[in-house]
Amino acid sequence: MIPNFKAHPWHGISAGENAPDVVTVFVEIVPSDTIKYEVDKESGYLKVDRPQKFSNIIPALYGFIPRTYCHDEVQRLAIESGSEDVASGDHDPLDILVLSSHNIHAGNLLMDAIPIGGFKMIDKGEADDKIVAVMVGDQSYGHFRDVSELPEAEINRLQHYFLTYKNLPSEPSKCRIDLVYGAEHAKEVIIASQKDYANKFGG
Repeated sequence: MIPNFKAHPWHGISAGENAPDVVTVFVEIVPSDTIKYEVDKESGYLKVDRPQKFSNIIPALYGFIPRTYCHDEVQRLAIESGSEDVASGDHDPLDILVLSSHNIHAGNLLMDAIPIGGFKMIDKGEADDKIVAVMVGDQSYGHFRDVSELPEAEINRLQHYFLTYKNLPSEPSKCRIDLVYGAEHAKEVIIASQKDYANKFGG
């Protein structure tokens, strides 16, 4: 009898055979969550990172692309696009937001998404890119192919979350967004993070 096992969502699942055009996403958090969950890197299970202390609500499905890692190659891209003070990538899998009109009640799931852009976020001197994507087949967002097609208010809403979610009230932002980029650069970031993964973990 073959024993049951759970593939590690970071190391044991592919980014998708059509990556970076369509990527597999492991969703950790959904907009209704008042707890920030993240994958425990050793076991692969979701764990509680911290309760959300204030009114900040994640504005979209949030997770990471499997078999990615943000280090030297992601740092290089950040510097080449104008952020000269970046010391490294953030040593985590590549973060991704997935826009969808569907009310998904909990994370810990996989979905296919189409990258349409992203934010070059710098957090304490580290490149912490946030890829923006749409869920494949979504009737409201699924036709978008570049972040420039989104309403400006939507882009502002996404940026505002990342610029404020770590802050106490009236504190200055602990991070910054240097660039809002489109689909082509998002794909370059994904490929860079896959190279960083291969350099770190092999394969």
